[in-house]
Amino acid sequence: MPNCQNRLRRGLTFITGLVECLCFAGIIFGWASLVFILKKDGYFNYLCVNATGINGSQFLDCSGQDEQFSLVFTIASFMNNFITVASGFIFDHFGTTVARLLGIGFHTMGTLMVAFSNSALSVLLFPALSFIAVGGIMLLLTNMQVGNLFGTHRSTIITLYNGAFDSSSALFLIIKLVYESGISLFACFLFLSVCSIIHVLRTLFLFPKTFIPYPLPDGYTYGLSCSKLNAAKQSMIVSSQKNAETEQFASEAPAKQDKTLRECVLSRLFIWHVVWLSVIQLRHYLFIGTLNPTLVKLTDGEPSLVSQYINAFAITQLCGVICAPWNGLIMDRNKRKARAEGMSEQESDLNSSVLSLFLTSLMALVFSICAATPFLQLQYFTFIIQVLNRSFLYGGNAAFLSVAFPSCHFGKLYGLIMCISAVFSLLQYACFALVKSVLDGDPLYVNIALTLVILLAFVHPLSVFLHCRGLASQRAVARL
Repeated sequence: MPNCQNRLRRGLTFITGLVECLCFAGIIFGWASLVFILKKDGYFNYLCVNATGINGSQFLDCSGQDEQFSLVFTIASFMNNFITVASGFIFDHFGTTVARLLGIGFHTMGTLMVAFSNSALSVLLFPALSFIAVGGIMLLLTNMQVGNLFGTHRSTIITLYNGAFDSSSALFLIIKLVYESGISLFACFLFLSVCSIIHVLRTLFLFPKTFIPYPLPDGYTYGLSCSKLNAAKQSMIVSSQKNAETEQFASEAPAKQDKTLRECVLSRLFIWHVVWLSVIQLRHYLFIGTLNPTLVKLTDGEPSLVSQYINAFAITQLCGVICAPWNGLIMDRNKRKARAEGMSEQESDLNSSVLSLFLTSLMALVFSICAATPFLQLQYFTFIIQVLNRSFLYGGNAAFLSVAFPSCHFGKLYGLIMCISAVFSLLQYACFALVKSVLDGDPLYVNIALTLVILLAFVHPLSVFLHCRGLASQRAVARL
């Protein structure tokens, strides 16, 4: 009976975590759908001015409004990553309950701000979207440890949750459709605020107060039933957690358990992983942040056509939760195979990540080329490759950190890499301003430059491959 209860509890934890990531965690990345609503409600419309065209015709120039919306998304996406370093430290030091309650508080505050905002209070969008972003990333961070409950499928579940995080951007499409049917923006976001009660209940009933360890100790349980364990069993579990140093779901057999945080940060693997994530993420952020004005330009400002493509983009985001586990399966594929003689499980997992990193880089290059091509119909394919690449990017990021570095540093390293990439992502606003002020609204040269920068991402899988080959060579020499 206890085993049956544990399986049921773990199943509920997994399913409800998937729903939480899918419906709440990454909703800010559906920004293009929300902008469509905000424009209709007159947010920042005071920045639209009458202008005269080349042939003397009068038109309404809303480039200032678009720039302000781009700035809102730039700041929110920056906060989504930058604050993760603090979230990682909070999670590592205070545990699941504190981190989740703090994240829920931020998320709720943000949705309430949007609910009570209006065209006269457009400025509320800046803190609101930032709070939603910060709360969402904290929900994702605490949910990823659920992979520890499922052994050899850990990387698959980590990537699945990251895919659900990406797919949650489709929630703003649902809000857009509901809004067009007559429901106000206030009612939609007030409903999201009320849903925070469910997040609190999950925290209390389906998560431990501290962490889910890996590997799981015999008889491990969590939630309300923890109080039913006898003192000896609780002592055994706590001791096992401390000995394994598994504050988070990192590698099963790290190469160096005594590696310090400084050594990890200064390692070649970490530095190139930062570059890999930063350049690809910048391309995605700029694409999402400028999608609405780009579609306006490609459709000659036809509102119904713009709406059609925004809906198509939002619908493809739902596929993230389907695509992301493929990356996890690639990284987990060696777990059921016999390893080469002398090869540790950590080395085997690290070697498996090479293919994942290379495929992600290749998809990013294809996506960047498609996004840079000013052909309207091609954007359908761009949407598909974008969501596939984004799913691989974030799932692969978390999974790589979990196998490449000691478990005791996962939260801090995950937060640090997201923080550094956030600083790099601020270049998206500079790119937008450059296109608007210098290039007369033509993003061609910026797109070409970003596509060339994407080529740096291919250095990372090569670096990991050479690292693994070096380990194999050392092993061969040691056997002689």
